Amino acid sequence: MARLIYSVAASLDAFIAGPQGDYDWIPMDPDIDFVEMYRSFSRIVMGRVSWEVYQASGGSPGPQLPITVCSRSLPEGTRDGATFVHDAAARVAELKQRDDKPIWLWGGGVLFRELAREGLVDGVQVAVVPILLGGGLPLYPPGGPRLPLRLTKQQHYPKSGIVVLDYDVVRA
Repeated sequence: MARLIYSVAASLDAFIAGPQGDYDWIPMDPDIDFVEMYRSFSRIVMGRVSWEVYQASGGSPGPQLPITVCSRSLPEGTRDGATFVHDAAARVAELKQRDDKPIWLWGGGVLFRELAREGLVDGVQVAVVPILLGGGLPLYPPGGPRLPLRLTKQQHYPKSGIVVLDYDVVRA
């Protein structure tokens, strides 16, 4: 069974985007191997807003992965290199049964909260960027369940000051 990993960049004050959805504050550290990061996942799952950001930013800096976009407002089906679904929890549960490598929950705090409620999130990987935004889109929006975490790995990138923290979700 595949693990669902919420892997995201966040400011030190725990925002994944600025007040206008901006993400220009996230540096591209030359020592982070994005190609290898993409290779470590079987696919990407994201929400509609993350899909729009993904497309606007030119897509993947690594190998192309199958993409599932979870949206209640966009029509279901396959187009533009992605599969669009309405029922995020059902599709992610199905993908976890089918895949053998981890699944990347790519951005989308609201989708993260929804999948955490369903007990589908297995890990959280946060690239903490040394900046305080003072507001924006939260890493974990209010209303989600408490998620106990256990640190499994940390890595510091001196050129950018980014610290990547990997956690497993601790099941009761």
